[in-house]
Amino acid sequence: MRRTRTTARLAAATPAIAVVIAGAGVAMQAPAAPAAPVRGRPVLQTFALTESGMRLVSARSAIAPRTAELARRDTAPFSLVGVTWADPRSAPRGAIEVRARRLGTGTWSSWRLLETDNPDASAGGPGVRGSSDPLWVGPSDGVQARVIAAGNAELPAGLRVDLINPDAPETNDPDAPEMVPAAATKRADRDGRGTGRKAEPAAEAPVVLPVRPVPRLVTRAGWGADEAIVEDPPEYTGAVHIVFVHHTASGNGYDCTESASIVRGIERFHVKSKGWNDIGYNFLVDKCGRIFEGRGGGVHRSVLGAHTLGFNANASAVAVIGDYRSTAIPAAARTSVAQLAAYKLGAWSNPPLGKVGLVSGGSDRFPAGRTALLNRIAAHRDTGRTECPGNALYAQLPAIRAAAGAAPAGLRYRGVNGATAYGGKYYTRGAAGPAWDLSTPSRMMDRFEVWVDGRLSAAAPSGHRQAAVRLEPGVHKVTVRAVHLSGKIATAATEVVVDPTAPEFSETPLVTLREGTVGATVPVRVGWAATDTSGLKSVRVRGADTANLSGGTRQYTATARLGDPATWAVTATDRAGNSASGSVTRTPVLLTESEATRTGTWRTVRDQGYLGGEALAGSTVGASLAWTFTGSSAAVVASRTAASGRVRIYVDEEFQGIVDLRSGRTGNGQAVWTRSWRGSGTHTVRVQAEGSTGRPSVVLDGLAYLR
Repeated sequence: MRRTRTTARLAAATPAIAVVIAGAGVAMQAPAAPAAPVRGRPVLQTFALTESGMRLVSARSAIAPRTAELARRDTAPFSLVGVTWADPRSAPRGAIEVRARRLGTGTWSSWRLLETDNPDASAGGPGVRGSSDPLWVGPSDGVQARVIAAGNAELPAGLRVDLINPDAPETNDPDAPEMVPAAATKRADRDGRGTGRKAEPAAEAPVVLPVRPVPRLVTRAGWGADEAIVEDPPEYTGAVHIVFVHHTASGNGYDCTESASIVRGIERFHVKSKGWNDIGYNFLVDKCGRIFEGRGGGVHRSVLGAHTLGFNANASAVAVIGDYRSTAIPAAARTSVAQLAAYKLGAWSNPPLGKVGLVSGGSDRFPAGRTALLNRIAAHRDTGRTECPGNALYAQLPAIRAAAGAAPAGLRYRGVNGATAYGGKYYTRGAAGPAWDLSTPSRMMDRFEVWVDGRLSAAAPSGHRQAAVRLEPGVHKVTVRAVHLSGKIATAATEVVVDPTAPEFSETPLVTLREGTVGATVPVRVGWAATDTSGLKSVRVRGADTANLSGGTRQYTATARLGDPATWAVTATDRAGNSASGSVTRTPVLLTESEATRTGTWRTVRDQGYLGGEALAGSTVGASLAWTFTGSSAAVVASRTAASGRVRIYVDEEFQGIVDLRSGRTGNGQAVWTRSWRGSGTHTVRVQAEGSTGRPSVVLDGLAYLR
């Protein structure tokens, strides 16, 4: 066992003594005069417990137990009480009980039993004393104590009651070192020498990993540590192989607003009453889950503490403030203990769920030199004959180990900023921002890394859920790697397609006439042919109105007003967000039946349903109407009725086909046949009545075309 302090001196003199020797129902009080405290509000008050040498025999037993009592007495204010004795290697066999008077009320508490099964965890030496665990009683101004030995056991020499006032003025030492909050310091690497971590293999611009996050905690300066009473500098050991869990056994009846005072009280009890150099624990956690920095020297370093006899080296200790023999610690405290264990063990790549063999420096369970096989998150009782950390907390250690050693849970992609998701992939023009979520809380995480095609490209701190990378054109595997404080890893991967090239239109968009009703407007169809290596996401068509269409759409139906030039703009956008546009302008024109060249017999018919109120009707076989125009699309306009016959269509005297005008639903001004060309040209369309048997009549209303 290494020493944590070479010299320990009490900061307050022992005042006069008040002693009671009690037998079986009989008590005698020795003369005593209460001494004035050293200061008006002393940090430490001590009152000796001694035997008078007089032992009375009980009528019920042959041998009366050895008993000492401190009678009720007034004191200066205090909040924490313990009993100490001269030899740190011994412990009273029996019971030590105390009670306190609430400050300013005159109300006395019930008797409280002090835990005395924790052997001194330091290396002994001048000034080091054995002690009970301290008990938090809150602000008090009176005390009473009694010690009753078991059987015929001897009481340890030098018994005394120690009262600690954690709120007394701190020692004013101008040479005391200034404490810098942990959050303001640069985190070193696990050997304490570096300030950051560089990843390998190195890229052109090496990715610097975020510093390992320090758990959010109340620093020594934050809880008001008295640095002036710490005489010797901290000592350091090697890698942290194990984290021991303790309870302070100081009672659960505190409010979390009192936690800093309790920690101050424990520090002063450890130093002034036990004779240690500093508070023994490396960390403390209150029942609300707040973490307190314990022994000084750097939360990220392997500071030698005084907490687990025979196993202080290469270890860290977390003490939960309270008594957890029968009460489990709350969830918030459980999470904080797991976080600290993962933080300390993971820094040296030691798995919290593993075991380790440690050679004892000498304890009451493992003699010096014996190897103990222990869980890496172990209880004080695993190495010593003690109840600590209490049965209830001990039963929670498996859950604490599981939380501390778990891999990140629920890691999943939330998306890729700057990219579009399609078919299980993401598409971008180059910049990409992987974004993720996971169910493990940030406090349990070390960092996140983003790997592109197996190469580290970016890193983010534990509280971030996105990063930015720049990708070359092509298809890439982008992996998010979540690193737990314990060192466990989880990954989530996706494919990202980088496409910086805009879609291409193989030809100018084409506008053609289509079948439908002709009136003030004509029915048209806008068509296009756009391609892209990564696929089209959407198409937007803007004309008389605007339509947003899917990427797979290749045409859009609309109408255009007769006689007015109309422009349609088509914008194609690929999955990466690149866009390209094409446009076309056409003017719809109507050639009436009166403008046609006639052959055969035709007669004029009139009806409000016809264009212009009249049309031509023909029933003679071979009668025809012909129109000559210059344009890119043409449509024959006719009427459909149940008695209509069929017509034959010729373009530039080439037969195109037969159109049957019969329909169960009457419709005038219908575009019944269309033909289009890529470019504008002069064409003649001739429509010839077939003279169908039983329904020879046809009604023609003109020819529409686009120029």
